[in-house]
Amino acid sequence: MKTKHANETGSQAAASHRFWWKEAIIYQIYPRSFKDSNGDGIGDLPGIISKLDYVQSLGVNVIWLNPIFASPNDDNGYDISDYRNIMKDFGTMKDFDLLLKGIHDRGMKLILDLVVNHTSDEHPWFIEAHKSRNSPYYEYYHWWPAEQGEPPMRPSYFDEEGNAWKYNKPTNSYYLHYFSKKQPDLNWENPKVRDEIYDMMTFWFDKGIDGFRMDSISLICKHANYPEIDTRRYPGLFDFYAKGPHLHAYLHEMHKEVLSKYDCMSVGEGSAVTAKEVGKFVRPERKELNMLYHFDAAWVRNATAPDSPGSGIDYSLIALKRMFTEWDRAVEDGWPTIYLGNHDQPRMVSRFGSDRPEFREISAKMLATFLLTLRGTPCWYAGDEIGMTNIKFDNIAQYKDIETISRYKKAQALGEDTEAFLEEQKNISRDNARTPFQWNETVNAGFTTGIPWLPVNPNYKQVNVADEEENPHSVLNYFKQVVRFRQSNKEFIYSTYTLLDVKNPQVFSYLRENEHAKYLIVLNFSPLKAEAAPGMDLHKGKILLNNYATPNRKEFTHTLALRPFEALVIRFEKDEKNPPA
Repeated sequence: MKTKHANETGSQAAASHRFWWKEAIIYQIYPRSFKDSNGDGIGDLPGIISKLDYVQSLGVNVIWLNPIFASPNDDNGYDISDYRNIMKDFGTMKDFDLLLKGIHDRGMKLILDLVVNHTSDEHPWFIEAHKSRNSPYYEYYHWWPAEQGEPPMRPSYFDEEGNAWKYNKPTNSYYLHYFSKKQPDLNWENPKVRDEIYDMMTFWFDKGIDGFRMDSISLICKHANYPEIDTRRYPGLFDFYAKGPHLHAYLHEMHKEVLSKYDCMSVGEGSAVTAKEVGKFVRPERKELNMLYHFDAAWVRNATAPDSPGSGIDYSLIALKRMFTEWDRAVEDGWPTIYLGNHDQPRMVSRFGSDRPEFREISAKMLATFLLTLRGTPCWYAGDEIGMTNIKFDNIAQYKDIETISRYKKAQALGEDTEAFLEEQKNISRDNARTPFQWNETVNAGFTTGIPWLPVNPNYKQVNVADEEENPHSVLNYFKQVVRFRQSNKEFIYSTYTLLDVKNPQVFSYLRENEHAKYLIVLNFSPLKAEAAPGMDLHKGKILLNNYATPNRKEFTHTLALRPFEALVIRFEKDEKNPPA
């Protein structure tokens, strides 16, 4: 059984409009955890510069840096106090200029994090705004006058009390903060704020950056007068935040005033955006964003039940397949972006593969095959190319992430089971992805000569770059192999996508097709043996990629016998007949 891409003309249209950002592989670096150059235990820009040859060797061509701007670090840089300066922990503007030059000299590009839903409460705008209602910066933020009574209910992501309003005595009013109380939300309804943001974006583009990843961009527009949230229409309260009435007008204005003037990449973080809505953000005629990514893979992993007791998978792979297919279709003539891991998610091998020693490497290779062969621009998180895993802290004192800490305090205050909460965090906490990069077997995995800001995963002596570079069958070298396949085959990048073997509870199979060839990708997401029936005559196919060191030499006809976490990429010449089974 197979499900055809529902908008093949849209897919063909996307292929006819070729852009560098469609052909890119984005490599995300969390600066605090990548490489420390001065022994203070914190990764920095000179540290990244020292490892640019490594990044280039991977074959990736775009680096995305998490925020490097001045910040008091309440949320690890996502609370910005100066958009035009570099955080002291990370270095100086001179260091940034050297980094940008080093990236460009190696034929790569750089995108930065754009964090404009909120600032830090230590930003000069808010420092002035909170002094008086007469301040010219007061209207740069969202306020509720105390004389109007308690403000309307708004939940906060990071506040331990769950309240997104914080009382400010000097103005006798409450300011809005969707995230931490140290992250007041900007008032995008004020055109002066938008002008300030566009001017800041232009500053960085004129320095030579190549684009932005836009943090929480779907939340920037607020509802006027803060109406009561209709929980019937928005059963998930945070869904309401992504439905601001002027959101698309603001994004269109941003495109007109800034993005359209540069050959750049724009990637939005689509918090609470559904597949039905994504086309409004990314269709070319809308003139808003190039791409937008979502959180539905995390939802499938955390909230769905296994498809069958014997699948070996503890979530619904069928739901995961359906979700990726729906999003691929929903972008219409826009362009998808693909990821499984980033700074906001646990390590992908621990979540979608297996971090058990016997399966870690082979499942990491399978996931690399998956991310690099789907239609869309893949976002790859640093460390996944060597199969880094969750650290799984045992107690709250080990965590640094504001989300985990605030949720723990809230659970404690409510008398909930904090031990169960900590057990859950071993699987889903963001700190799992933020442990220092594992370079070699030396102390602290070669990340720092000092005390690392977050503990190094104890498995660094088995999982590190130095060892994997020497091993031809390592996760790292397999990752490079799949990257070479993708980068040397531009026609493959623009190929259509068709889901196959839809109801298989263990195997994710799809067809990528262009005018020259068909590529069958078959991925066993299970730690058990599995069988795939993609509905094709397979005997004339040529295996291009196999994540096992010993090739799968079985003579295939219409079914594929797969080993645990096995991945295959099979090419068929277009003139070969592939009748349905």
